[in-house]
Amino acid sequence: MASEALQKIEEKMRASVGGLRKELATLRTGRATPALVEHIKVDYAGVPTPLNQLASISVPEARLLLIQPWDKGSIRSIEKAILTSDLGLNPSNDGNVIRIAIPPLSEERRQELIRAVRRRVEERKVAVRNLRHDVMNDLRSMEKNKEISQDEHRRALNQLQKLTDAFIAEIDQIGRDKEAELKES
Repeated sequence: MASEALQKIEEKMRASVGGLRKELATLRTGRATPALVEHIKVDYAGVPTPLNQLASISVPEARLLLIQPWDKGSIRSIEKAILTSDLGLNPSNDGNVIRIAIPPLSEERRQELIRAVRRRVEERKVAVRNLRHDVMNDLRSMEKNKEISQDEHRRALNQLQKLTDAFIAEIDQIGRDKEAELKES
């Protein structure tokens, strides 16, 4: 029973780490990447649709994104969605494709993004700790109800702590990598 709880919590912690990776990929560095814009919701026929479902997004140069809509009629909606996003990007279109030049980051914007990275990393660490807390309560009630022995309870708590420490270390590393990427670009 305790091992099942640990397996479930490991999956949830892994999902939290994966979510952080995706979230940080959307933060703009000095380089162009499709992850910057693919999550933007575009009003397409009255339905908010992710950009990556309406167009192909490519990177022909290090500081240029090329968005090629499958439906040419959606070009204005895509452009409007990019302008209203909080990315600070300025798209231009020629009627067939949208080009977005990625400007170099100012020092002030770079510091802002680093603070955002730290905030998101801390949120994920809190989420992992909350997951740990929930499982600790579950294990405590299992022991209280005589579903597991005291030794099993202690072993499970040790495994849980090692698991939590490993995921928090991974989250910290992801944050440090993203900060280094922001500082270099």
